[in-house]
Amino acid sequence: MTTHNMLIAPDFSPERFAGWHMFNTLIQKRANLNMHLNTPASHAEQQQIITAGNIQVIYANPFDAVTLIHEQGYKAVARPIGKSDEMVIAAGANSDINALEDIKAGATIAMANNRDVKLIGLRLLEAVDIEESDLSWDVTETYQAAARKVIKGDAQAAFFLAEVFHGFSRLTKAQLSVLIESDLADISHVLLIKDDFPDTDIFMNAILNLHNDPDGQEALAELGMPQGFEAMDEEDAEFMIDLMETLLD
Repeated sequence: MTTHNMLIAPDFSPERFAGWHMFNTLIQKRANLNMHLNTPASHAEQQQIITAGNIQVIYANPFDAVTLIHEQGYKAVARPIGKSDEMVIAAGANSDINALEDIKAGATIAMANNRDVKLIGLRLLEAVDIEESDLSWDVTETYQAAARKVIKGDAQAAFFLAEVFHGFSRLTKAQLSVLIESDLADISHVLLIKDDFPDTDIFMNAILNLHNDPDGQEALAELGMPQGFEAMDEEDAEFMIDLMETLLD
């Protein structure tokens, strides 16, 4: 039996790792497909794996999805229900930064290499007249590393994917102060399938029906997607791409 490759974007909380393996096991069983799960540790590793080719399915962040759809022959087929990509800007709990207005030109922002989070954060900072060029950027391997930079005082603030931030330990969150959390609702990670993937229909049937039985519900709960996935058509994908391009402008 042919083995297909599925890649999961690296910007999920570490506690979701087991959930993705449960998800992959169930999809293989129900669709009768061999799926090899790729879980790159960083955006750079993700790019290397995709560039090497032969990735049929990608759970991608919305920024990467734009490029993958427009330039690399993927189409958006599903997205998690009720799980939009929001972001948090946070500072150290003991720092002098208590509001967005306290972030001044010359400040250092720590963040993992996640461009949609950066775009949304910069849009939020427009309200206090701060632009990308006003700031220094410390790009870390993980969001946990970005949190440590802020806690130690090596950065004045950090950008986080909201789900990752809320998944931090109580101790870590106690040392951080949330300045703002976005509320966009229409931007989310999406499930992409390569145009020439021969088993799209049976794969999609397995994905869209995961929430209908206890095993599937358990896997989805582990992923923080209790409502499961909904199908996306080309119009849905283009609407989200338009939103992302608006953020880029």
